[in-house]
Parts: sequence; C-alpha cells; structure tokens
Amino acid sequence: MAVIATIMNTATGQPIQKMTFERMPKPWVSLNLENGELVTADRVVVGKPAPGKFITPVEVWVTPKTSG
Repeated sequence: MAVIATIMNTATGQPIQKMTFERMPKPWVSLNLENGELVTADRVVVGKPAPGKFITPVEVWVTPKTSG
C-alpha cells in the first residue's frame, strides 16, 4: 500500500508538496522536489488517524536551499 506524505518546509512550517512513497519513508530519506532540488529529510512525523478513519497523516520535514 502506498504512503502519501506531505513534504513540509522546516524553515517556514508551510507545506511544499505531496509525495507518494511505496513504503514508509525513513528519517534519512533523500528526495527530489518538484523544482528539481535534492533534499534530505530532517524528520518524519507519523500522526494518528482521525476517529473512524484508516489513513494516517505522514509529514516529511525538509530544509530546501531555495525558497518556495
């Protein structure tokens, strides 16, 4: 089952994009953003699903060198 994660900017706290992973992303995962920039995860946060829901929110926090 694929994991849909929100990529978050550590500096601003704003979401950058959504990304699909085949498995749960590891805390040291490296990924390419939509703008082509290669970033490494600062941390991966796995939340609790809402009551009655199955999907767990996953956030991957990164620090991009470029803004936006």
